[in-house]
Amino acid sequence: MSTPTMNDIAAPLTALRLLATDFPTLPAATVGVSTIFPNRLDLSFHDDFAAFEAWRSALGIDSDTVTYDEQSSGRTRVLTVWADYAGARLRLTGYTAHPDHIGGAE
Repeated sequence: MSTPTMNDIAAPLTALRLLATDFPTLPAATVGVSTIFPNRLDLSFHDDFAAFEAWRSALGIDSDTVTYDEQSSGRTRVLTVWADYAGARLRLTGYTAHPDHIGGAE
């Protein structure tokens, strides 16, 4: 098995560069690129579904393709959507506290 090179992750890095150039005023995301999934670019938004929605809308991703889930015993709500962008597989993920659990409420 050969050691991955920067060329192996060129697609998500190129997509990230284009996103930063084309959408400079959108909210910053936590960015993930990995040699495990070399064609994938992950953008995640913590405590802010509005940032997730701003990116989804700007990229023209159909809201019907967004999936909803909960984690941490229902304490965290999660939105996820996949799209292809500039040769990369883009995954947007938004996390926010479930309103029933904010401030330690049970």
